[in-house]
Parts: sequence; C-alpha cells; structure tokens
Amino acid sequence: MKALAWMHLASSTVTRRPLTVAKQVAWSWKWTALRMLERWRALSRLATSTYCSPLAGGCVESGMAAPPPRPRRFRRGPEERGPEVRAGGSASGRKCEPLWARRGAAKMAAAKRKRDAPAARPKKRAKKAPSTPEPDAKPGPDGASPEEYSIPPPVSQGKWKNKERVLIFSSRGINFRTRHLMQDLRTLMPHSKADTKMDRKDQLFVINEVCEMKNCNKCIFFEAKKKQDLYMWLSNTPQGPSAKFLVQNVHTLAELKMTGNCLRGSRPLLSFDPTFDKEPHYALLKELFIQIFSTPQYHPKSQPFVDHVFTFTVTDERIWFRNYQIIEEDASLVEIGPRFVLNLIKIFQGSFGGPTLYENPHYQSPNMHRRLIRLSVAAKFREKQQVKEVQKIKKKGSKMLIEEDPTEVVFETPAEEKPVEIQLVKPESKPIVKDKKKPRKIQRKKQKKLFRTEASA
Repeated sequence: MKALAWMHLASSTVTRRPLTVAKQVAWSWKWTALRMLERWRALSRLATSTYCSPLAGGCVESGMAAPPPRPRRFRRGPEERGPEVRAGGSASGRKCEPLWARRGAAKMAAAKRKRDAPAARPKKRAKKAPSTPEPDAKPGPDGASPEEYSIPPPVSQGKWKNKERVLIFSSRGINFRTRHLMQDLRTLMPHSKADTKMDRKDQLFVINEVCEMKNCNKCIFFEAKKKQDLYMWLSNTPQGPSAKFLVQNVHTLAELKMTGNCLRGSRPLLSFDPTFDKEPHYALLKELFIQIFSTPQYHPKSQPFVDHVFTFTVTDERIWFRNYQIIEEDASLVEIGPRFVLNLIKIFQGSFGGPTLYENPHYQSPNMHRRLIRLSVAAKFREKQQVKEVQKIKKKGSKMLIEEDPTEVVFETPAEEKPVEIQLVKPESKPIVKDKKKPRKIQRKKQKKLFRTEASA
C-alpha cells in the first residue's frame, strides 16, 4: 500500500510538472523495485501463515503444534537412522559419511597417486593412415576391407620451411592502373607484404632497410617517373642480384573481365619459355622469377591446391606475363589476368644497385621513343610545307607567249546586224491580282494585339 501511495504521489507530481526522460526512467525503476518488494513481503506473510517456523518453535498463525526441531543433516545419531544405516551402511549400500570427510578422502587419494606415479610417459603421436593394407588384417563382419575404415591424413602434413616473403610497394606518383596492378599481385601472392609509398627524394638502397624491418627477403618495387613511365624492380635483398624492367601494356583484373577464376591463396605453376635455358641472363631472371612468384609450400596463408599457372614468354626481346586457370575436365587454359610486358633494362649485382651484370642492347628509353615520334611528325610537316612552296613557285613562274596564227580568223563569221526599233507607245500594264486571304490575316493580327493589351491591363 505504501508503494501504491508513493506511486500516486509521483503520478500527481508528474501531472503538475512535466519530467525529463531521465527522470521518468528513474521513476519507472523505483516503481518496479517497490512492486517486487511488496510481492516478496506478501509471499513471506503467506509462508508464515501456512507453514511452521522451526526457529519460533511452532506455527505462528494456524495454532498447530510445532514438530520437533530437525537437527543438521550429518549429525543424526544411529537411533534416527534405518536398520541398514545402524549396521554401518546406507539404504542404497553406500557408507554414509559427511561431505567434508568425502572431499578430504578424495584429496588424499589424489596426492597418494601423484607420489606413487611412475615417470611421465611421452605423448602419443597420431597414427598415420596406412597406405597399403596390412597382410594380417582381417576383413570386417560385413566383408569390407579395413582400409575403408581408415581415417584419411590431413591435407597439410608438412612443415613450412621456405620462409620467402615478398615486399610489394611503390613510389609516389603512380596512376590508378599501376595501383590496381600492385593490388592484383598482392592478391595472387599470399606470401607478399605491403608497405606505404616511398618518397621520391629517398635513394633506392633505403628499400633494403625497409625489407629488413618488414622481415622480407624479396622485393617488387614499382617506380613511377613523369606520371607516365612505370619501372619495375625485382630484387633479392640485401645481397642481390636485382633487375630493372620497363613495364608496358598493363591490363588489370578489373579491366580484363576474363572468364577464368582461381582460388584465393592457391599455389601457382610457373611455365617458362625455352629461351630462358639458352642464354645466361635469362637463366638468372628465371631463378629470380621462381623465388619471387612461387608460393612456398605449407604457407599459413596459402591453400594446398594448384589451379592456375603463371607463364613467362620471351617474344620481341621482351618478357610477356600471363595468368591462366587450369580447368579440371580437359586441362585447358582460360586467362584470368592481369597481364603486362617486361622490357629488360639492366641486371645489377647488388640489391638496387652495384656493378652491371647485363645491359639490354635492344632497349630504347621512353624519352627516346617519344623524341623519335616527335621527329617523325615534324618531318612529315616539313615535307608538306616543301610541297606547298614548290607549288607556289610553279604558279609564280613566267608564262610562255605563243605567237598569233594568221589563219585563225578564217573561220570567224560576223553576226547579222538587227535594225534598232524605238517604241513610241507605252506598254500595257499587267493586271494586279489581290490576295483574298490577306485581309483576314491582317484582321487576326489586330485581334491578337487587342487580346494581349487586355490581358496585360
């Protein structure tokens, strides 16, 4: 009743002055708590009126005689127990002991087992599935061989030993196509790592320190110049060697939209052109490609499947990179992407520098290529100007005078002379035909003007 009166007072105060949301929530919580308190008190009154209180020594409200007080659970004498319990056991056959005694006995037994235990046994290794059935193995009751019930071994049983890690990043000033190509290579190579873009003012040998901090021993660095030329460095850090390429004809995964697809993190096959085994500089590049682009076996981020192939083909003194999917049914290839062409510039003995091991004699720098294009366009323009000047000179040249032919006048016949007629009478004027529709048009225009003036007024 107190709770209800208190809530009535609270509701009256709410009606007099509006409360904020926080105060309304507080009021609701208080009202809930008071309701629970009143309910608990009512239940306690009901319990005292129905049941007997052992502490009071009798029933409080019903007036019934109080039963004898019940002692604690494990302190009853033998006379209160059954015949089986007096004989030293319980009705279920288990010796009746207090709880603390049972717990103490269990602890003492555990300590004794630890004291008397022999030396620790080595851990058992998981049994591998037998590849061939044992000669003494007997078939099961259904006639099935024991090999059918063997658990297959896990997919990856080996240990990750080849700790190749490739750092893939770029310098500042790259365009969107280069950024997408870099991201595609990171997706295809699960053993790769990324880093922030390097400043243009920094020297290239700083990359060795970056690789050391990232715990990487290989590096693919994209260097952008003039916001249009892209160079790729492949290096074995920090000892070397390293190779510098000019990247051409770049097409990314999102741009190609090929039908091929492969599992993310799967290991690729590497296919090389026979030219890589014929010349020494190509053999060096082949080993560098193998160590960089091949995914290490049992790598944590890799999948134990081989469903695509990287191809390196030498054509026109350039290396063409392609990525194909291997279809399981007929082992045919479907291109996935990305694709690009590498034009070799130099091979250095060190990492990002050092003595030059090989220089491509067929390489032509992009600046020289653009210069030759400009020169060819200028040569065409000069040729057109020279043709125009020759034509002007021909027009301005002196004309040759041809002598008159005396026989030219023989065939000329004079025209007949007509008499001159003078008109003395004024010619008749032509009748003027008036347009019948013209007055109607003028009248319509006048009406329209009147309507406009009235509307504006």
